[in-house]
Amino acid sequence: MPAHHDPFDAGFSGDRDRDYEIRTVLGGATNGTADVGEVLAAVAHVRDKDHQGWFDAWHALGDRVAGIATGAAAAGHDASAAAAFLRASAYYAVAVDAVAALGSDDLLLPTFRKHRAAWDRWVGTSGLDVERVDVPYEGTTLPGYLFHAPRMPGGSTTGGAGRGPSGPRPLLVAVNGSDGSLTAMWNACAAGALRRGYHVFVFDGPGQQSMLFEHGTPFRYDFEAVLTPVLDALVDRPDVDAQRVAVYGSSQAGYWVPRALAFEHRLAAAVVDPGVVEVAASWTTTMPKALLKLLDEGKDHAFDRDMDLGLRLSKGTAATWRFRSRPYGVEGYAATLRAVQKYDLRDVAARITTPLLVTAPEGEQFWPGQSEELVRLAPDVATLVRFTAAEGASLHCQPLARALTEQRVFDWLDEALAPVLVADER
Repeated sequence: MPAHHDPFDAGFSGDRDRDYEIRTVLGGATNGTADVGEVLAAVAHVRDKDHQGWFDAWHALGDRVAGIATGAAAAGHDASAAAAFLRASAYYAVAVDAVAALGSDDLLLPTFRKHRAAWDRWVGTSGLDVERVDVPYEGTTLPGYLFHAPRMPGGSTTGGAGRGPSGPRPLLVAVNGSDGSLTAMWNACAAGALRRGYHVFVFDGPGQQSMLFEHGTPFRYDFEAVLTPVLDALVDRPDVDAQRVAVYGSSQAGYWVPRALAFEHRLAAAVVDPGVVEVAASWTTTMPKALLKLLDEGKDHAFDRDMDLGLRLSKGTAATWRFRSRPYGVEGYAATLRAVQKYDLRDVAARITTPLLVTAPEGEQFWPGQSEELVRLAPDVATLVRFTAAEGASLHCQPLARALTEQRVFDWLDEALAPVLVADER
């Protein structure tokens, strides 16, 4: 008898991080950001330690699918062009992340620009009602895209929180994670929100995508300084129902959104997928205790010396450190970790007054147990929703269960906004 093969647990790569990346891309098929066959074919022959081959596979797939899109657009096939541009943007986004392991950043900016160009071509051919909105932010602007809820015959919108007569619609503000693309946010929540009659706003915040790669703008831990100007730019618009504005935070935005909610109270509801209380935990869990003791004792020179020695022996770990530390805008190993340690909710979570849904996937690999901790820190407003391996919904952000995630998140969000809707109609 042949041995049983478990396709869900066996995965798609012998490298854990690559396996997770492939799962994340495949999960996008739900909302059109991937085609399963072309993804699996593209990575089928890439060896686990072949970093250049990994980059080349995704970059070539992006080029090929972008070429399909360009040809379809030239022939007047806008629907086909839009579908291919969207997939190409997703594949280029993986190539952007893959640059981190190449040892040189020379390909970063040109690859990112291919990604954003494909995204913009998708926006232009999608048939969706999309408006560019640049948010004023500390002497510059944050680039954003406002997707307007589609209108149904007779002037009404689709179901969900957007049901009812035409007029100002509910708005979902989508906050990305540490290295996610706008295409990732389309899959995470924007597509599902539009289907339910929400307007959706996606944008690059400080340290994210164009703000980092084009302008060198770093992250900030006090995310209320970001979310508040975003809301200022949107809530007074005549097409937005200011009483029904919600926010969705993906991955590391599971920290940023609750942090902002502790100070910004205009939102009617919020979702984090998952909850993140202490960002630094994903950095320090695998570090030797003796090394962390140097940091705790303030021996920064010794910490930097030992880190430098250790990373010289592991080029892969050094590349990961360089990629993850760049958005924090700080030089030095100890200084970077101290900057990351500021990203902690424990002192502010009790101030949150906004109803908050917190996802908790089985097997969360980056911030295990932190969704549950966030709910304990804000028990009066926070609700936990679990996802399990038995449902095919394990791992960070449930990569292969985005339809299930969408259903649970938006059913909760529709109900959270429903009392506001009822009150408005009286």
